[in-house]
Formats: sequence, C-alpha cells, structure tokens
Amino acid sequence: MRIAAVLADRCQPKKCNKECERFCPLNRTGAQCVVFGEKGKPTISETLCQGCGICTNKCQFKAVKIIGLADELKEDIIHRYGENAFRLYRLPVPKKGLVTGILGPNGIGKSTAIRMLSGAEVPNLGNFEDPPSKEDVLKHFAGTEIHDYLKGVYDGKVKTAIKPQYVDKLPQSVKGVVRDLLSKVEERMTLQEAAEMFELTEVLDRELDKLSGGELQRLAMAATVMKEADVYYFDEPTSYLDIYQRVKMARIIKALSVEKQVVVIEHDLAILDFLADNVHLVYGSEGAYGVSTLARQVRTAINAYLDGYLPEENIRFRERPIEFEASPPRSEWQTPDVIAFEGLEKDFGEFRMDITGGSVKMGESVGIVGPNATGKTTFVKILAGAIEADSGRMDGKVKVSYKPQYISADFDGTVQDLLLTCDYETISSGFFTGEVVEPLGIKYLLDKKVSRLSGGELQRVAITVCLSREAEMYLFDEPSAYLDSNQRMIAAKTIRRMMEKTGRSAMIVDHDVYFLDMVSDSLMVFGGEPGHHGVGDGPFDMREGMNRFLSAVDITFRRDADTHRPRINKPESRLDREQKSSGEYYYS
Repeated sequence: MRIAAVLADRCQPKKCNKECERFCPLNRTGAQCVVFGEKGKPTISETLCQGCGICTNKCQFKAVKIIGLADELKEDIIHRYGENAFRLYRLPVPKKGLVTGILGPNGIGKSTAIRMLSGAEVPNLGNFEDPPSKEDVLKHFAGTEIHDYLKGVYDGKVKTAIKPQYVDKLPQSVKGVVRDLLSKVEERMTLQEAAEMFELTEVLDRELDKLSGGELQRLAMAATVMKEADVYYFDEPTSYLDIYQRVKMARIIKALSVEKQVVVIEHDLAILDFLADNVHLVYGSEGAYGVSTLARQVRTAINAYLDGYLPEENIRFRERPIEFEASPPRSEWQTPDVIAFEGLEKDFGEFRMDITGGSVKMGESVGIVGPNATGKTTFVKILAGAIEADSGRMDGKVKVSYKPQYISADFDGTVQDLLLTCDYETISSGFFTGEVVEPLGIKYLLDKKVSRLSGGELQRVAITVCLSREAEMYLFDEPSAYLDSNQRMIAAKTIRRMMEKTGRSAMIVDHDVYFLDMVSDSLMVFGGEPGHHGVGDGPFDMREGMNRFLSAVDITFRRDADTHRPRINKPESRLDREQKSSGEYYYS
C-alpha cells in the first residue's frame, strides 16, 4: 500500500517552480498524477503514483512524502483528514484497573486517538468525503473491544473526562478566578479537597490569566479528576511541573486507575515508566500517518521505543537506537575553572535566593535540579548578566549565551531570517550543520514564519540559536519543554556533544531525569522553601548530586538491565527499601 502526503504548512507553491508536477514521470506521459488544485496546493493520486520518489527529492521545502505501508493496514484505518492529508491507523484500548500509556513523537495522531475514544470526534474510517454514521462505525468494529467501548460512549453509558494538552491556552477559553472554575465540577471531591491535593489553596481567588504554567497544569488536573467519569484521559499531565509535582501527579493518576479506566499521553519517560502499566507505541511520519501498536508491558514498550525497532511487526521507525551510559559519568575533572562563585545572594523581598558556592570547569555540562520557585532561573540570569546579585563573589568573567525559560516568537520573519542574525561563520559551517541543524530537524523549519512555529519547533530553534553564538558558557533554562520523548533525547545528545567537541561549558535547568542523565556531567541541587527562600548547592558529581536530589523527592532509581536507562523503583519495593537504607538513590 502506498500513501502520499502533502504537508500544507511546508508547501509554498509561490516560492517554487512546482517541481513536483513538472518532474513527475507520469505527468510527462500525459497522466494527471500530480495536479495543483483550487487552493494552489498539489494533489497526488495514490492510485496512479508509482512511488518513484522524484517529487519528494525535487521539493525544496520537503513538503511531499511518498510512503510504502503494509497492505494489512488498509483494513485498520481509523481516520483520514482529507486527500493527501494525515491518516490514523488503529486505536489504543482503555483497560479498567490499569493505566494505559500512549508513547510516540509529536504530530502522529496521539491526541487524535484520544478525541476518537472520548467521542469528541467520530472516526470516518478513511472516508472523508462521505463520513460514516456512528452506527456504521460500530458495525465496522463489531466483535472487537473497541466496539463495546465506543458503543458505551455513543450511548452515553460511558462518561469521559479529558485533561487537555495545551493548558497555557486555558485563560483564552475560560475567564474568571480558579475558585469559579473548580466550583463547576465538584463531583468526586469538594473544591477544598481538590485545592489541597493539587496545591492550589493560595491561588483560589487568582485570575486564570495570572497563573504560571505549573499552576495552570495543576488546575487542569484538578478540574479533570474532580469530574465523575468512567474513563479519564490525561494529555501530557506533567508539562511545566517540577520533578516533585510530577511524581505527585503520577501517584494521583495511579490511585485513580484502581477503580477507573485511565489513559495517559506522556513524554517524560521516567514518569511514564512509573505510572503506566501497559503502553501503546505510536509510530509513523509527522503530518503523514500514525499507527498505534498493540499494548506492551511498560518496560518492554519503552525499551522498544528507545531501540527504534518493533520485532513483532518487523518495523524500524528510528535509524539509530537511543543509548544511555552504563555507569555514572566521570566525577573528577582535570580542566581549569571557567567560573567560580561563592555566597551569592539575591533578595526580592518576598523571595530570597542563596548560593553556597561552587565552580564550573572547562568542557563541563552542569545540570541544575530542584523544585519550581527556588531560584534556579534567578541564578542562571545572574550568570547571564540579566540581573545582578546583591552580594557574593563571582570569579572569572565569561562570555555567555543564554536560552531563557520562556521563549518569545516575536520575530517578523522566517527561521532562516532569524538564523542569519546569528554568527554567519558558525551557522554556515559543515560542523554546525552536522552537529546541530541536522539532528534538531531545523532544515524543515527554515521557511516557516517564527510567529507560526509550534512550542516544540520554537524550542528547537531557540536551542540552535543559543548554540550558534560564540561563547565560553551556554545557559539553557528548561530546553526539554514542549519537546516529545525522541526530540528530548536528541536535544540532550546535541548539547552534550557540542560541549565535548568545542571544549565549552554549559549549565542546564530541567526537570526531565532522562534528559539530565544524558546531558549532565555534574549536578547543582536547589532546595529550600518554594516561593520564599531558595538555596543552591554544588555542583556535585552525578552520584552525589542525584542522591541529594532524589532523597528529597523520596524516590529511587535503578538502571534497566538492557538499555541502562534510569527507572523509578516502585515505592516500598525490595529494591526501593534496599537503596534507601544504603543511601544510593540513583545508581545500583
């Protein structure tokens, strides 16, 4: 089976010579395989297409995809948005008493699957011109688990609740204060109980548009869990949250699954591993198609995802596996200090930050961990020169390149225009192209307007811009935000590799343990009282830093025997108790 996809956001017929139409061999014989329609975009006939790939190679914007799929998938199509548009194959199945995870890259149908399962959208089974009725859909799935589930949804016997993906858009759709929103959904618990569970007591009378990203996430989680439903869908429930809050949300979701059906889309692999029982992998091509696999036990699913190969289906969906180090990174650095600091203080009145002291060495990548609102961003801004410390000593004046936590899309031009404002020698070099531009997929974004980039695309561009500047130290504040699991691993490898090969130093603030494990040589640990007093210690070597950090979170990690990836131990398991008693929270 051959499918053709035209990515509308990449296709720019006004800037090209319509090479896809001109060079198509069938068009040259008089057939109409590639035709430009009324909207000015090409339409490709999948019946006529021979799969020669000339149109994909000739398209300078990489907007055309011709893909060969297994014939068996023909019968498994769930939804198709239009001719040469995205299509979804197969659906995951919620299970009572289990947390069902969905894992895969952005743009391949995970959120679409949730809309189909929740009843918000009816599958068209590939017939976008004359969509089938709900009865036709049920007849199609007769004799399967999906039939019984969807029948319950369509008949109103199965109630669903969805935690949306983009919580930052909540203030645009809902006006008022937090108390007003939560009072409308007091079903399973009272407003006060939810406020305490989700740490919203202090913001109950605050307007939604005044909330931070983490507060909006906890509000969305509270509003979802408070509803009385049979099936709960959580689309990226840990975005904006620190590791403490992520573990707490995971425990709340697990407790909910005891009596309810729960489905979770999550990109933090450590948290997904901790909370999910079974996982459906979704593979495919961004904007073209997505295929949901059968459920696997969570460890097997994540290992298969990292390996990039599905042995049962003989499908390889990633060229190279993602690998972790089998042992902790080296603890002793023989290189000189790039910068040293001691007794740094910053007092904002309601909040005060204290840094005990430490140093960053040449070529070292330092991860920065700790709860939100304890001064991590403030410390990075002091190093970047954006704000000044009230007191303390900082030795060594270094040139820094800073990627802030909140990225602005306020640039009038394309990604290529933005990159041209950077150091031209750097961005045009083969080294930078091979080490940064290619792995981060920037070449596909060059002609897109910066103002129209998605959160993940903007994040990858911001990392690229930061690395393109000539500096002695690179500062990254939450570089994994908005990125899917695969992009996070690639971004971590890219930053780490650039520091190693250029001999530069980096400090990286993040909450994803997998990301930090890949990118860091040492760790700086923040603690204190969030929102009032933050204290930063270190840097420490990875073992000591992680032990300090995880002992405060009260979780332990072990290494997976096959992939060496970090895995959270089940609370109060034998290994969890043994590691806590020996003080080894991270490596065993």
